Amino acid sequence: MDFLSADTLPWLQEPQQRMRAAFGAGRLPHSLLLLSVPGLGAEQLALWLTALALCESPGAGPCDTCASCRLLRSDTHPDVHAVRLEEDAQQIKVDQVRELIESLTLKSYRGGYKVGIIEGAEALNANGANAFLKTLEEPAADTMLIMIAHPNHRLPATIASRCLRLRLWPPPAAAAMAWLEAHCAAAHPSAAALALAGGAPLLAMQMDAAGLSDLDTDMRRSMLELAEGSVDITLLSERWLRSNPGMRIVWLENWITQRVEAALVPKASHQTAEPIRLPAALLKPKIRALFGLLDAAREVRRLASTGMNQQLALEALLISGRTALGT
Repeated sequence: MDFLSADTLPWLQEPQQRMRAAFGAGRLPHSLLLLSVPGLGAEQLALWLTALALCESPGAGPCDTCASCRLLRSDTHPDVHAVRLEEDAQQIKVDQVRELIESLTLKSYRGGYKVGIIEGAEALNANGANAFLKTLEEPAADTMLIMIAHPNHRLPATIASRCLRLRLWPPPAAAAMAWLEAHCAAAHPSAAALALAGGAPLLAMQMDAAGLSDLDTDMRRSMLELAEGSVDITLLSERWLRSNPGMRIVWLENWITQRVEAALVPKASHQTAEPIRLPAALLKPKIRALFGLLDAAREVRRLASTGMNQQLALEALLISGRTALGT
């Protein structure tokens, strides 16, 4: 576990400083909800927070040299328990949750903090989420539970309301490009990749700049065809599956988000300079349909690593898209 990699991500400095100050004042949260889109380093920050809580050397920490830091780096620390989606699973199982809860109730092996991490907390099922309630209401001493979720998570309010929320934001575009130029293996990191990644530098780094323009053109044509109802859903889903299906879903999420923002934010008329708003009777159904499509796209991306039938999932998404865009 390279928990020091968070130090190389400048947009994490503010949340790091905030948590370091809380730790110095003896006020580390018992339950922390990290809200982040993919590609901002939420997992690295969670590891850094874990190391901060477990480090046995006095100072700003983590030191990377004490026994706890060495155990954490080798992924063998007995006071750390991480939970994530198992292979081919669509939900985090209640048995995983119970095992985590039990680990947090035990006495610390090294006499310090006990830390639990849940990656992709949206994947908690109802039983798993409910199992956490008592742990959140009556936390054991010197314990910290870190949950990582998308900002538009579906965690029950009974869970989210009992956690300190820490939102991660993408850095300004210029700062993100400067970081990519310094760290990206490519000679010229692509602004198009950064835009497609929603401003998240780590996600942009994973994208191959080659072909992004062609993908953007093809996706815009797909959206027009969906809106007009002039495309065969089965053929379109097959085309998406043959060429970067994951990147297409990310593109779709960003495109829908832009449509929602355009519908919500009034624009000025060039003739009157007065804000133009859609009538409420038209605006609400349109936005509701777009939010429904956005939820469907995120669900497809979340389940992409599971054993779901991607062809059927994409077809269902595109049918929803045709309905939403034709509203």
